[in-house]
Amino acid sequence: MLASLAGWFAAGERGAAMLLVLAIAGFLLRQLWMVLRLLHWAACPLGTPTPSASGAWGAVFEALYRRARLSSAEREQATSELARFRRAAEALPDGVLILDGHRAIEWMNLHAEACLGLKASDLGSRITHLLREPQFLDYLDSADHRGVPLDLHTQRNPGRTLQIQAAPFAAGRTLLLVRDVTQLQKLATMRRDFVANVSHELKTPLTVTLGFVETALDVLHETPPAEIAEYLQPAAEQARRMQQLIDDLLTLSALETDSPPPLEDPVEMPALLDDIRREVEALSAGRHRIVLENHGPRGLLGSARELRSAFANLAGNAVRYSPQGGEILLSWRGEAGGGARFFVTDHGLGIAREHLPRLTERFYRVDRGRSRDAGGTGLGLAIVKHVLERHQAVLQIESEPGRGSTFSVVFPAHRIQS
Repeated sequence: MLASLAGWFAAGERGAAMLLVLAIAGFLLRQLWMVLRLLHWAACPLGTPTPSASGAWGAVFEALYRRARLSSAEREQATSELARFRRAAEALPDGVLILDGHRAIEWMNLHAEACLGLKASDLGSRITHLLREPQFLDYLDSADHRGVPLDLHTQRNPGRTLQIQAAPFAAGRTLLLVRDVTQLQKLATMRRDFVANVSHELKTPLTVTLGFVETALDVLHETPPAEIAEYLQPAAEQARRMQQLIDDLLTLSALETDSPPPLEDPVEMPALLDDIRREVEALSAGRHRIVLENHGPRGLLGSARELRSAFANLAGNAVRYSPQGGEILLSWRGEAGGGARFFVTDHGLGIAREHLPRLTERFYRVDRGRSRDAGGTGLGLAIVKHVLERHQAVLQIESEPGRGSTFSVVFPAHRIQS
């Protein structure tokens, strides 16, 4: 009896031990399974939901889920800020490049590509391998380039003047700012040339005027009035020339500034052309044969004052630069497509081809001596150019040395009134 009871208790202890072992094994297997699920989740792409579980593992997964959401929100915010920065950098009017510590291009905007002649495929390449201009390499190597820009002409983008400024920043990187200053330099050159030309153009007639006036004053009391008049007549002509020059400068200045667009008034072309013909005949004083042909539309939308100035300048130039006895043709005709053309043809000395692109520049003269003798100010074609731009018209010039010239003004269809 006692032996059987002892055997029963022994068997119960073994069963309990077995149950305990099984429980521990089940717990360990569950922990291993949860660890494997955690490892599998960690290997999944970012944003994958965390596994679901109960108990302590549920709390762990919940904490990981909150942390993952917080990290995802921070990544989205950083990505949004980076995209905003890139959009802002792309919108800048200047080129921007970021170079790493080895001067390789990490990033650049489209303006930098255009200014430096680079491509998107150049990312990762060293800027010193792409731009080999010695002054640029010396500029990057210099220790005092902070705040000091470099004016650079590159072989990758010839004909342009670039202003480059370097600024070192975090982790050995360098920020390069690139600005195309080609037009600014051209404007500065034009301004210097303009001042020099105006000074020169005014100095000559002013010197002549003062000379004649001083001579007349010196001999005023001992010279007959007729001889005094001979001194004053050239002085008056030079004074009128200076007045014409100043008037042309004021006209050109008004056209070049932000003046309101030209009037859209209907201009009666027959009356305007007759006025131009009479003005040209008065200027020619019988030295040329003036022919007017009017086969074009009756009306033209625009400013009568500005159009009269442009047409008169073209016709006046033909008179000034044509030899005596030559014929000058003024013509107004319709064009295919509804436009119209005004042109002036002379049979004068003509203009060489290399001068044609620069004829509308202020004070540009093919022959300076002949132009001054003819009484021109050197501003007429510049005025014509601006008037035509304001009326969406185009100036065309055909000329050949020894065979004369034709200056044509082509108006678009929307400015024509039949």
